Amino acid sequence: SGRTAAAAVEGAIARTELPKNFDFGEEMRIYKWWQEQGHFKPNESAAGEPFVLSMPPPNVTGRLHMGHAMFATLQDIMVRHARMRGRKALWVPGTDHAGIATQSVVEKMLAKEGAPNRLEMGREAFTSKVWEWKAEYGDFITEQLRRLGASCDWDRERFTLDDGLSA
Repeated sequence: SGRTAAAAVEGAIARTELPKNFDFGEEMRIYKWWQEQGHFKPNESAAGEPFVLSMPPPNVTGRLHMGHAMFATLQDIMVRHARMRGRKALWVPGTDHAGIATQSVVEKMLAKEGAPNRLEMGREAFTSKVWEWKAEYGDFITEQLRRLGASCDWDRERFTLDDGLSA
């Protein structure tokens, strides 16, 4: 009965001892397990109407701020609610190339290194530097989203300059 189950949960909670200090590694172990179990993927056997959210992509150049945390939390609430209601729910993550902002970040990095500027090196070489920078630092913001617990289907992650997304 419901009362028996509630009593069992209450008893288990009363006996649970929490460590004195929080183990920050635990949250990533749990998150990894959720991903491995497919908890963030749409339930293909769900009978309800599909529910899809496309993440408004944060710029690849920065770090998350409170506005990102708020939008991620609200979207996560919506997609988890849809999952709990039996809907085939999908949250598609992504990042934006942030054109001018990325150019500025890479130009500052080159200046700090004493390297030729974008005009001196030419378009092709500079574009190559931008892609190198994105390869090294571009995942930082998505790692922050994971730390927030965002239940996105990371296998479907997109970048605004991915093939087929830009004209």
